[in-house]
Amino acid sequence: MAFQKIKVANPIVEMDGDEMTRVIWRSIKDKLIFPFLDLDIKYFDLGLPNRDATDDRVTIESAEATLKYNVAVKCATITPDEGRVKEFNLKAMWKSPNGTIRNILNGTVFREPIICRNIPRLVSGWTKPICIGRHAFGDQYRATDTVIKGPGKLKLLFEGKEEQVELEVFKFTGAGGVALSMYNTDESIRSFAEASMNTAYQKRWPLYLSTKNTILKKYDGRFWVPWVDDVSAGIYASKKNIAMCPDGKTIEAEAAHGTVTRHYRVHQKGGETSTNSIASIFAWTRGLAHRAKLDNNARLLDFTQKLEAACIGTVESGMMTKDLALLVHGPKVTRDKYLSTEQFIDAVVAELRTKLCARSKL
Repeated sequence: MAFQKIKVANPIVEMDGDEMTRVIWRSIKDKLIFPFLDLDIKYFDLGLPNRDATDDRVTIESAEATLKYNVAVKCATITPDEGRVKEFNLKAMWKSPNGTIRNILNGTVFREPIICRNIPRLVSGWTKPICIGRHAFGDQYRATDTVIKGPGKLKLLFEGKEEQVELEVFKFTGAGGVALSMYNTDESIRSFAEASMNTAYQKRWPLYLSTKNTILKKYDGRFWVPWVDDVSAGIYASKKNIAMCPDGKTIEAEAAHGTVTRHYRVHQKGGETSTNSIASIFAWTRGLAHRAKLDNNARLLDFTQKLEAACIGTVESGMMTKDLALLVHGPKVTRDKYLSTEQFIDAVVAELRTKLCARSKL
């Protein structure tokens, strides 16, 4: 049955990625996005070769575009270590693209599970949903680290207009070691608190803050301030719509996993893979759902909900990739119990079309 494409009035930013997730990402677009949506995409290739070719400028440009258009969907990317520098013959060991993007957006990262009734949980008795919010500005993402060679004195120095602070950190007496300095800002800490409180309010869930302020009394202790003062407590009463970023409407959605290198090596050799694409699909749906809400596009929102339901319905009908089949059937799972990478996406397409056709007949 022919499907009348849904017109998406405003653009979204797409950030492409690496390895097996890049392969999946292309298939998702070709089979689950383009056939159904009339969509203007602002494309940025964050694959490691292009990040190297652009001196990682492409990552910065993708984040700036996200601020402009308010919605981005991101494929998993490689954060190179020394091995990757050699493998790709990189100019430099480029920093985490996620860290760069989140620092530009001043964003808070929320991670939430995708639950299928037939997939066993790690904690079998746990029935309540849980969402993890992680502060993603500064800290380790923008830390300055160095290798100390030989004895000497390590100091922390701040030169400000109103005060100067000089602290002795450690006196090295042996062969040396390592050191780092990291930072955060009161503005970003407050934005993290506001985003977390707003998410908890929207979901009607209890909210907890976890820090190590007993050890880092001043650094982690600073994170407690917005959670206990009257201003932030008033967020619940005012019901303000504070989103992932301080502008109140910008998000970037991505899968909470890596580039699945092991499967990609098999794919490169022409072998069959069975890679789970659900989280990557949900990166698209969550980004598009936010676009729908900003644009008041009910038809687009309905499409994203049906696509998510199609993913879950496919798994709950018994059609799944090998990683999930191992959880259901155990380590001796046979080939007839799971689908290949493409077979699973095709099964989701079939389930989605069924749901869309059922809707059109109402």
